[in-house]
Amino acid sequence: MKPYIATSLRERISLKAKNRCGYCLRTEELMGMQMTVDHIIPSAVGGTTTEDNLWLACRHCNEFKGVQTKARDPQTGEVVNLFNPCKQIWHEHFGWSENGTEIIGKTPCGRATVSALKMNNPQIVVARRMWISAGWWPPLD
Repeated sequence: MKPYIATSLRERISLKAKNRCGYCLRTEELMGMQMTVDHIIPSAVGGTTTEDNLWLACRHCNEFKGVQTKARDPQTGEVVNLFNPCKQIWHEHFGWSENGTEIIGKTPCGRATVSALKMNNPQIVVARRMWISAGWWPPLD
């Protein structure tokens, strides 16, 4: 059974997350639907439904993350923790490709997260290209 998340808790998380995915930074407006609330440490493996373990995630990132908390850095082969948007700073672990269509992992954690969550799948790269042409992408902060 899916854990219940009180409306007030969801509102606090949404405010902290700026209504966007903690992994790919996509907004609810670009998605055309509400974000999911992601358990950083999934409830299926003992994670709690508390503010320090919850963040917003788009459906795509959340589905690929599943119950994963670790993944292999494709550059070093080392198994590392996935990015934690509650505790880590996005720009320290990720950046944008020169044309803004791909997320580049800058650290082992960033690279492993990009790979595990398939953050540069062909469909999203095409969408980002369209968002760029409309002036909506990439996020400035």
